[in-house]
Amino acid sequence: MPSEKNRELDDLAELERGEAAPAAEAELEVPADALGTARRLWGAAAGQRWRLVVAALCSMLYVAGSLGATAYSAGLIDLLWGNIQASFSEGRAFVVTLENGGLQILTFLGIWTGSWLFYTIQVLVMASFAERLNLSLRRQMGSKLARLPLSYYDAHQPGDTISRATNDLDKISEVLQRGVLQLLIAVCMVGGAVLLMATYDLMLTGVFVAFALVAGVVTRLVTAHTLKVAARRQAALGTLTGRVEEAYSGRAVIKAFGREKASFEEIRDAAEELAETSAEADFVTNAITPAIRFLMRLCQVSVGLLAGGMLVAGQISIGVFQAFFQYVMHASEPLTQLSLTLNMLQGALAAAERVFRLIDEPEVVPDPAAPAELPEPVEGRVAFEHVRFGYAPDRPLMRDVSLAAEPGQKVAIVGATGAGKTTLINLLMRFYEVDGGRITLDGVDTRELTRAELRRQFGMVLQDAWLFEGTIAENIAYGKPGATREEVEAAARAAHVDFFVRTLPHGYDTMLSNDAENISQGQRQLLTIARAMLTDPAILILDEATSSVDTRTEQAIVRAMEAIMENRTSFVIAHRLSTIVDADLILVMEKGTIIEQGNHAELLAAGGAYAELYRSQFA
Repeated sequence: MPSEKNRELDDLAELERGEAAPAAEAELEVPADALGTARRLWGAAAGQRWRLVVAALCSMLYVAGSLGATAYSAGLIDLLWGNIQASFSEGRAFVVTLENGGLQILTFLGIWTGSWLFYTIQVLVMASFAERLNLSLRRQMGSKLARLPLSYYDAHQPGDTISRATNDLDKISEVLQRGVLQLLIAVCMVGGAVLLMATYDLMLTGVFVAFALVAGVVTRLVTAHTLKVAARRQAALGTLTGRVEEAYSGRAVIKAFGREKASFEEIRDAAEELAETSAEADFVTNAITPAIRFLMRLCQVSVGLLAGGMLVAGQISIGVFQAFFQYVMHASEPLTQLSLTLNMLQGALAAAERVFRLIDEPEVVPDPAAPAELPEPVEGRVAFEHVRFGYAPDRPLMRDVSLAAEPGQKVAIVGATGAGKTTLINLLMRFYEVDGGRITLDGVDTRELTRAELRRQFGMVLQDAWLFEGTIAENIAYGKPGATREEVEAAARAAHVDFFVRTLPHGYDTMLSNDAENISQGQRQLLTIARAMLTDPAILILDEATSSVDTRTEQAIVRAMEAIMENRTSFVIAHRLSTIVDADLILVMEKGTIIEQGNHAELLAAGGAYAELYRSQFA
């Protein structure tokens, strides 16, 4: 019941705003602890690390093969060139044989074939590594979401959690599959090429290094600007998404107040802002690669001119000339892609940090190792004994709440919005843990029970009639999956929903959408009431269960509720006092505290807050 609870406690909004700050910072795609996150990814890859080791080894062998083939080509070309010149000087045609260069050519082909083979192996191995790691993280997140307390969901937007389970994990998988090895290959290729270039000529190597340093400085400057622009684009996208969602969800209110034009203008302005920031972000992102490639082309021209002069002067051979030029080509393209690869890895590490941040969230208090057992049958006596609770540790909401509900009693909870009514129910169901005191069920401290055992004793009907995608029969049987069709129909008849269901083309097999928009709000409420009736609980919790139905239907449901509440303890959150005048115990709450309790006649006679509230409704 997060929506009601948010209305109860304004302080929770401050907690939500406090959670929003880290999310905004994360949009910069800059990991706070890149090394630590990388270590955690390595730990999460347990059982799959051999794939990464094999892929890294194959990548280095691929680089060694590529660079080695280039070095080998220098001697090969010099050999062939010498043999060609000798043949021409003797006036005979040059024919390649195994003795005059053919064996060396086959060796050269073998080096490239081996290099290709190593590259293919690392691609195949890494494809499995990335997906298996992603599956492992997805399983951890799925398990974690089931262990998170309700306070986490209250303080985080649904889209934030969904984004971590989808977008962030997809980004990690994509980058690990390509980016890690691209970075490894690029670093090894550039480093190895520079070292081999230096063995041929230091001056030409110095020219390449100078251009590479200039490219590195340009890349660093552009990357810093790219991160800022990307953050602005993400913010603009969030604004536009919010405007569109607002316009869709609030379309009736917008039309009722004639604000269509204003709403359209807000969406248009947000769309224009997104278009402008996207254009700038795309330009900066896409311009860096051509800029670095242009610098490398200048480097190649410069090296070509200098090396050509040295070739003419006889300072280097033609084989060394082409080998050196190949090394420049080998190093130039990886250097061009290095900035993009680093950005990808940085974004993936930032995404991994967000995933691990969710995995590290505090969990609910574990169930006791040796749980207590409730007496059979459960009578339904509920007691709050000096309970203290606050959504924030330094801001208590309940300071000393005590009450006792005897078996079979109807307990009504009334009070203004934010008084703490739903908080009382949340504590009873152990959606939150008390800070002090205790809550007992049939004399057993609820903290000594497993949550599943405790909640099995309750049936809930909330003000928000939430149904799931599936048939009507499946929704009614949600709390009792093994229920027979006869039991489902009996519960529907008790909730006065059977007649309506039978008027539908497919009856109980009618499919409901995610939000059950193909039936009315009142009909949804009736189905949730039938769902609670089917579980046959020891204790009922009704949170304004009849608020969405008409008066005649409400009267029928009240009669059905009276039958199901017979000999059961029930807690009824009510705003309309006419529905709870027959309650055995009425709790009047204000600011998290029970300020009055008694039956209807006693509270009217006392002339306190309840009497004033009653008179205000029936004046």
